[in-house]
Amino acid sequence: MVPVVEMKNIAHVYVTDREASLAVEGIDMQVRKGEFISLVGPSGCGKTTILSVIAGLLKPSRGEVLVHGKPVNGPTSEVGYMLQQDYLFPWRTIMENAMIGLELTGRLTPDSRGRIENLLQEMGLGNSGTLYPAQLSGGMRQRVALVRTLATDPALLLLDEPFSALDYQTKLQLEDLIVQTLKERGKTAILVTHDLSEAVAMSDKVVLLNRNPGRIHRMFVIPDHIRQAQPFHARNQPGFNELFQEIWQEMQMTTREGVD
Repeated sequence: MVPVVEMKNIAHVYVTDREASLAVEGIDMQVRKGEFISLVGPSGCGKTTILSVIAGLLKPSRGEVLVHGKPVNGPTSEVGYMLQQDYLFPWRTIMENAMIGLELTGRLTPDSRGRIENLLQEMGLGNSGTLYPAQLSGGMRQRVALVRTLATDPALLLLDEPFSALDYQTKLQLEDLIVQTLKERGKTAILVTHDLSEAVAMSDKVVLLNRNPGRIHRMFVIPDHIRQAQPFHARNQPGFNELFQEIWQEMQMTTREGVD
């Protein structure tokens, strides 16, 4: 089966008037249908750069990215991107914000609008369609952002620290909601996070990157009994803390190597 994402020897250099900086180098990675992959590592290891390359927002300096076997040459409706900030338009209602992607791609129909209404209902936002973003909490706004991302029915979701601005209780609730929603829809996802606990609890695999430049240091496969549990309960599964500590120690080692 063709991977949903295939990265072949990806490298990217950021160039300014004063210097050129190699952000990532030699990235080779495949993501299969239905997998949930997390990218973790020290600050500056190129996690968001990798997401931007997959999304077609950055053209890599070297290498090739394929989505469903086709080269990525720019943004595509097959890839949905959910960011740290919800970026909801304050002058549009929740329903209108959720419809933006379909409007921009010319796919807004009575049927697609009905699917958005169902998604809002599933996310606990069924009575919020006529409200405005300022009337919602941060967690509810992120749920709207998820609905907006899912509305175009992308095969792949890229999640760039979508819980970082939320309180801990809301973050745990959204972790469970997102994992359940993606599994039910057979979606593939790549998450960037600084939270190792979140990565282990939500993922099928955790990819640890080192820095200067960013390279894949090691891939950890999450045991079945942990990944089959909802993220909230996964943290209490046997072996969770040991795996967390193993990844943490590896990351500390890569951080020291980066400094040296």
